[in-house]
Amino acid sequence: MIETRILIAFFLLYWVIVSILDKKGILERYNISTYGPVLMIRTLRGQKLLDFLAKPKNAWKLFANIGIILMFIGMFAMFLIIVVSDVAMLSSIGDNTLPEPGKFNEARNIFLIPGVNEFIPLSWGIIALLVTLVVHEFSHAILCRVEGIRVKSMGILLAIVPIGGFAEPDEEELFGVRGEADTDKITSSTDGPIERKVLGIDKKPDNGKVATREQRARILAAGVMSNFVVAAIALILLFGPVLGAISPLGDAMIVSVTPDSSADIAGLQDNMVITQIDDTPVANVNDILLYMDNIEPGTVVEVHAAKDRVVSAYDVQVAEPGLQEANGVFINNIVPDSPAEAAGIEKGMLIINIDGTPINSSDDFVDFMSSTKAGQTIMIEALVGDGPVEEASSAFFEVELAPGQDAASEKGFLGVYYNGLEITSLGLTVGEFPAKAYLEALQSIPSLMTGFVGWIILLGLPIVGFAGEGFPGFSGTLAQFYHPVGWGEPLGIGVFWIANTLLWVGWLNFYVGLFNCLPAVPLDGGHVFKDYLRSFVGRLVSDEGRATEISAAIAATFTFVILISFLFMIFGPYIVHGF
Repeated sequence: MIETRILIAFFLLYWVIVSILDKKGILERYNISTYGPVLMIRTLRGQKLLDFLAKPKNAWKLFANIGIILMFIGMFAMFLIIVVSDVAMLSSIGDNTLPEPGKFNEARNIFLIPGVNEFIPLSWGIIALLVTLVVHEFSHAILCRVEGIRVKSMGILLAIVPIGGFAEPDEEELFGVRGEADTDKITSSTDGPIERKVLGIDKKPDNGKVATREQRARILAAGVMSNFVVAAIALILLFGPVLGAISPLGDAMIVSVTPDSSADIAGLQDNMVITQIDDTPVANVNDILLYMDNIEPGTVVEVHAAKDRVVSAYDVQVAEPGLQEANGVFINNIVPDSPAEAAGIEKGMLIINIDGTPINSSDDFVDFMSSTKAGQTIMIEALVGDGPVEEASSAFFEVELAPGQDAASEKGFLGVYYNGLEITSLGLTVGEFPAKAYLEALQSIPSLMTGFVGWIILLGLPIVGFAGEGFPGFSGTLAQFYHPVGWGEPLGIGVFWIANTLLWVGWLNFYVGLFNCLPAVPLDGGHVFKDYLRSFVGRLVSDEGRATEISAAIAATFTFVILISFLFMIFGPYIVHGF
């Protein structure tokens, strides 16, 4: 919460500065208007380009008509997700199982602003956000010209950083009243799209040209449709040829090197990925353990390890083994207040058996835990001791598993960190990451899109990932496990840049497109919903004024419910557990 307060204070300072500049007329000189803390920067350029792009009018109309259909599908899906989320939170409050506030509840992580949202990397996020805004708003502008609606200006919205874009249509042509008898026109549409609300311009009735309901719907749906198309192109390229040009180096990474050990002397460093020992390929930590079982102390082995995807060989003299050489899962740390801590399991123990199932590697551990459920009681056998394996003693721990941190998963939660197996004979600690399995899971996402689960995974991929870890792209430590192959090999690290750009461009366009489908004014979906609702109610209620009041009340109710739902998702855990 401290970081959130700092951001709020900084934002308020920015707002004060904007207010001062606005009152002195400085912003107006540069054709910049304000709506609260939001700056609206206009330009008259680009009109000829819009006219040129709008020439295939029938194609654009077909494009937007498909967008209307997709908008209503997205509208239903997003509203359903909100309702299900609210019901789940209310149920967990009743059962006293609502998780404590975490990073997912922080206000700054609700907004898709790079540098503010901790899940969105600044560089890739800015690129993706700019692409998303340009695509969305340019599509609005093009459809305005297709439908013969004048575009007065275009520009961007700023609130410290870009938060939106706009195409400013002639509000009288788009929303003006044409005639009482024309039921295809909205006679009391008092709310324009977000671009007009930001301007704060009062709309006046106009007896000239006015767009029909279908024309307005096409103009509003064009932005959403373009976001979906760009998202589809980006994600198809990512999950197809780009991921196909990325291959895992191995699953075993050096977490730390013991100072003055033979590994340290040989030149091995943290974050290197071990790919081979002598002539034996290494796919995971278990391969290292099996190979080292047959090596006598004093022998020099050749460890092949990759740093920045460049594999080199290092001569390491084998020392006497310790406890951690035994097959199993080494406990690197314990999650506070977890079932493991309550059962007495401690850091430094080695899990070798669970419910009679031998645990020889982290893969065995993950496979077993994936088959468990919350509330299930398991018996864990672990080795305890500081000396050689033969001097270690076994201890048994009865553990009742808790619900997982991922609300969508039913598997049990133990609460141990196990990615840190110390191999004393080599003088290093090795962690394991399922690089191959992870890449395969990413590549399998398109095949899951035929079901609801695939769409949920895609929507939460950068934030939640597959097990709450999030997938920000191929950067940092994660990128060390992979290297470019095939057509991507000549590009080197450029393949990862392409992958990260496509990931964030695709995800942000997909998310923004879905979000704009929500039936809540001032979102595009809210105006389309209100427009069509007015037409539907007009068929049931003969009094035109009464029909307008009813449809406006229903639309306002949907907007209120959605707003309250978002606030409940953010502040609900704080209300229950305290700030």
